[in-house]
Amino acid sequence: MLEKLQAIEELYNELNLKMADPSITQDRQEYQKVSKRRFELESIVTVYHRYQELLKEIESTKELLKDEIDPEMKELANSELESLEKEVIEVETELKRLLLPKDPNDEKNVMVEIRAGTGGEEAALFAANLYRMYSHYAENRRWKQEILSANPTELGGFKEIIFILEGSGAYSRLKYESGVHRVQRVPETEAGGRIHTSTATVAVLPEAEEVDIYIDPNEIKIDVFRSSGPGGQSVNTTDSAVRITHIPTGIVISCQDEKSQHKNKDKGMRILRARLKEIKEEEARSKEAQTRKSQIGSGDRSERIRTYNYPQGRVSDHRINLTLYRIEEILNGDLDEIIETLIITEQQERLKEMD
Repeated sequence: MLEKLQAIEELYNELNLKMADPSITQDRQEYQKVSKRRFELESIVTVYHRYQELLKEIESTKELLKDEIDPEMKELANSELESLEKEVIEVETELKRLLLPKDPNDEKNVMVEIRAGTGGEEAALFAANLYRMYSHYAENRRWKQEILSANPTELGGFKEIIFILEGSGAYSRLKYESGVHRVQRVPETEAGGRIHTSTATVAVLPEAEEVDIYIDPNEIKIDVFRSSGPGGQSVNTTDSAVRITHIPTGIVISCQDEKSQHKNKDKGMRILRARLKEIKEEEARSKEAQTRKSQIGSGDRSERIRTYNYPQGRVSDHRINLTLYRIEEILNGDLDEIIETLIITEQQERLKEMD
């Protein structure tokens, strides 16, 4: 760990010298690249410097204790040494956390797919609740949102909705949301007042750029058709809806929200690229079974991750045994406490593997 930290400190110092070079300011792209890398390393170097200071203070305090000093001074020195040794352990843990390999997708935008599961219309209404929750969360973080595809129901639910959230660190925070979400409540459609259990599936995918995933035009089939709304009624008089079939994988994407065939095709290709990227990364993850165990946000869609219980006002995340009794705030986008706990838990699991 110390060798790695020394190398990081040397690189940080080199970047500082580059930033001070007047010639670099003339190359805006290079300047931004160097500035970004320097910023990424700054927090590690700052903690490393504190670690070095603590080691020096511990050494000098031990030297002091070797001398002949009065009992009161010795007691103070022992107390100081105990405090310093405790802090150095905390700083070591922080350094290990900062040195954990970062997910290369963390800074990417995210594509979120929400699908109604078991529960009929009530599941579709719950899917709409989840969409609203993520929309509010995105607004709070000033992320931009764009719906790529939606299949609404007559009562205001969604059989399926796919949307993009664009913003700094979007994937790093929402990747833990993939899985089965369960709701327990009395449905509006239920006259008897009985509590029903319904589900919706959430998939969070890092958006894939064209440079990330190449799609051979010969491996896709594109069909156009007329858009339709809830119940099947026609909502457009032109063949603007697009269906894209990726022949090698059998993935089928349909987009009909835009009046322009070109825009629907563009949205469909964005969805297809994200799904192909997911398949590629899933194959890589399956080869690293041990690593996957420590990844809470591994994206398993079949895993039941959270329950929203309306009668008790409770939200429980089953992966981390966290229960919060403020369902309304959470469904209004207040997800930070859950997400922060998930991030910390995963980091702790990864640190255990390093020991």
